[in-house]
Amino acid sequence: QVQLEESGGGLVQPGGSLQLSCVSSGDTFGIVLMAWYRQAPGKQRELVAAISSGRSTSYADSVKGRFTISKDNARRTLYLQMNSLKPEDTAVYYCNHRIRNQDYWGSGTQVTVSS
Repeated sequence: QVQLEESGGGLVQPGGSLQLSCVSSGDTFGIVLMAWYRQAPGKQRELVAAISSGRSTSYADSVKGRFTISKDNARRTLYLQMNSLKPEDTAVYYCNHRIRNQDYWGSGTQVTVSS
């Protein structure tokens, strides 16, 4: 069984930065994609950024140039560096791993951008 645990969320002022982390445990052999999603109140969950096993990355247009996804395989950790945060980035952020055609999710971490 795979478990994902996010951390690093919190309250930050507009223009500030946060780094989210997602640590995995269990059998992650065969992982093909790791990603961050977010869900704001009253909205659907959306893909924020993704990184493949070969380290190719992709980003939602709304976060390009501000967010950076990365991973440390030795630490089994996925990161999301978020800079120049805006109030519209406020959401619960979820870590996702796709392993052998099955999706695994963390429980989420709240990010609130407000003055």
